[in-house]
Amino acid sequence: MPFLKKNASHGEKREEGVAGPSSDAAPIAANQKVTFIAVFLGVVASIGGFMFGYVSGQISGFFQMTDFARRFGELQDDGSYTFSPARQGTITGLLPVGCMVGALIAGKIADSLGRRLAISVSALWSCVGIVIEISSDTAWFQFAIGRLVTGMSIGALSVVVPMYQSESSPAIIRGVLVSTYQLFITLGIWTSNMVTWGTHKNLDHEASAAWRITNALGFAWALILGVGIMFLPESPRFAYRAGREEEARATIARLAGVSTDDKSVNDQITQIRVKLDEEKAGADTKWYEAFTGPRMAYRTVVGVVLQAGQQLTGANFFFYYGTTVFAATGLSDPYVTQIILGTVNVICTIFGLWVIQKPPGAGSALIVFSCLAIAAFAITWGPLVWAVVAELYPAKYRAPCMALATMSNWFWNFMISFFTRFITDKIDYWYGMVFAGCCVALVIFVFFFVIETKDRSLEEIDTMHLLHVNPITSAKWDGSQVPEGVKGSTHEESGHNSGAETHHDEI
Repeated sequence: MPFLKKNASHGEKREEGVAGPSSDAAPIAANQKVTFIAVFLGVVASIGGFMFGYVSGQISGFFQMTDFARRFGELQDDGSYTFSPARQGTITGLLPVGCMVGALIAGKIADSLGRRLAISVSALWSCVGIVIEISSDTAWFQFAIGRLVTGMSIGALSVVVPMYQSESSPAIIRGVLVSTYQLFITLGIWTSNMVTWGTHKNLDHEASAAWRITNALGFAWALILGVGIMFLPESPRFAYRAGREEEARATIARLAGVSTDDKSVNDQITQIRVKLDEEKAGADTKWYEAFTGPRMAYRTVVGVVLQAGQQLTGANFFFYYGTTVFAATGLSDPYVTQIILGTVNVICTIFGLWVIQKPPGAGSALIVFSCLAIAAFAITWGPLVWAVVAELYPAKYRAPCMALATMSNWFWNFMISFFTRFITDKIDYWYGMVFAGCCVALVIFVFFFVIETKDRSLEEIDTMHLLHVNPITSAKWDGSQVPEGVKGSTHEESGHNSGAETHHDEI
């Protein structure tokens, strides 16, 4: 818990670690505008999500390609080739294993190289994995290792991209821009569905071009992101922490469409300064402080559960195994069915972005219910989780905590991708009841443990957690509603060299 100490200039007690909202309690988003550069930043960075969706969605189609099965499958007595649960699970599951490794190291890379360069390096690393995959001949484990290497890139991007977006985006559209990461995941899945369908139909399905061309297109997305991100500004919060205050101020103003001496810019610079000063007053951050820091155990667990929940809704079951499942039901073209699911996913995710910005505080039957499940996911847990988790943590702990939360996502991604065939071979599609039960539990968890963060700065969100704002009533919190015994405000002078001081009186 934060501790109280005497403020020499005011003769008052101050609660360390708590930076309150501005004295007029007006949201920082009030003066901000939706600018082209802010939207462009969110879109370019989100190509990292597109890469994730593309490499995740293509594998389902590969398993139904004749040449892919002949090269990497197992010969049966009738002369056909198929994949055992263990081999199919390993090929599918080594991607999220690589992602866990990438997520684990992403925080250190982002803090040492900066957010932009970390994104660029991570994106270009995926090219190594793609080369390993498309050069595979008959060794299935080589292809699997290629997915492992590619996964390291995808995992690192899944941490650094939302971090960069949340630290850079104006509060007025931060939730939407961070959630475009999920939208681009769905676009990547849809694109891979279309490409695998096109290559399967228009190329000789007994030739390797059907899967090699699909794989090789991944070079394009990696180059677009790896090069394009370098033309965008660095995260203003990272720039400030690196001692580049004027750069941070100019970036905040440019992205929000206001002047550098606008009150909203001064407010954000003040809040960043206060938080940084508090961090410097303490010892160097250790990894275990993600659990022992002020109110950090709570937030770390919330992030881990939310990211696990995104997988435990069961959506990726369809994306990894959809073509295989639909083929087993006797449908004439399982590739088309997979495209239908991918299209539903994209359309509903777009609707999900509107929800974020405007909240008020077997056969045909299988297709229908699958679409409903994907629709529900795409509107809610798909885009929302990335936005909420990116806003959960103060700058001091953001990199390690986001890495832990994202690793949780990839761990359950691996569990589902590897064990699904084993489970469905035993209990068939009663497997879906496991996901249904998880969904019920997640509804309860969100209601009682996740606060409303719309239109608030990252520093205000940190204050809400430190003051133990009730998640159930958090949408109504305006800065004046603090726990009994604590009353706080942040005072600052306008201008570039404004001072900052935060104090909390004990009643």
